[in-house]
Amino acid sequence: MEMLNLHCGIDRADGGVVRLSICNSGTLNILSSAVTDGVREGFEKLAGDKDIRVVILSGQSEKSMIGGADIKEMARLDQKSAEAFITRLRDLCEAVRNFPAPVIARLPGWCLGGGLEVAAACDFRIAARDAKFGMPEVRVGIPSVIHAALLPRLIGWGRARWLVMTAQHIDAPTALAWGLVDVVAKEGGIDAAVEHTVKALLECGPEALRAQKALLRQWEELPLTESVNLSVGVFGQSFLTGEPQRLMQGFLDRKNRRREA
Repeated sequence: MEMLNLHCGIDRADGGVVRLSICNSGTLNILSSAVTDGVREGFEKLAGDKDIRVVILSGQSEKSMIGGADIKEMARLDQKSAEAFITRLRDLCEAVRNFPAPVIARLPGWCLGGGLEVAAACDFRIAARDAKFGMPEVRVGIPSVIHAALLPRLIGWGRARWLVMTAQHIDAPTALAWGLVDVVAKEGGIDAAVEHTVKALLECGPEALRAQKALLRQWEELPLTESVNLSVGVFGQSFLTGEPQRLMQGFLDRKNRRREA
């Protein structure tokens, strides 16, 4: 593993696949200020690498990707330092959300609070069969904030309200049924499930995927008519890369060969 800093390590695989691991943050991969800054810095450092096609975000242990934010640190905060703490976490979520290539959250075990906010900022969420999800902040006297705002967009207002106001956990099958995660792996099969999604992404045009991710982020913010009209220019600009011409011609060539066979 190549360490980008104390709390962020990467493993590179063929095809532009990078596994980014949250390191030296305890068995549950808890987000202290230092860990949050380290992981954010890792994403920011990698963002300019156009050879990266997929990032898999993972914890160092199988107990969680991110178990939550550091309660020991938060218990000592005042108003000013609390705002600084949550701003760090916001900036991490934004670094994930705005990363140019697709980001897959690999979710074994617990995914709570700030961990679920980071997962929500990822493009895909793949959970182990025994994964558990929750937003327990109100139990310790704070509201769920920042990228918890993505939850109503993912699962609807009623389910988001239930998560952030009851502080109850849900299991992986429930998370799948709600749309909180995209895949629940077979027992012991989380890495195979991740690789299946990676394979699908690698079969797509890398420039097209980057453009699609950027469009999706804008669609989250814009009214429908603006989203539609914005897409026209993005579609045209894609032809400047040469990727559509190459991939479409390849499709036509394969189709012609099948006809001739």
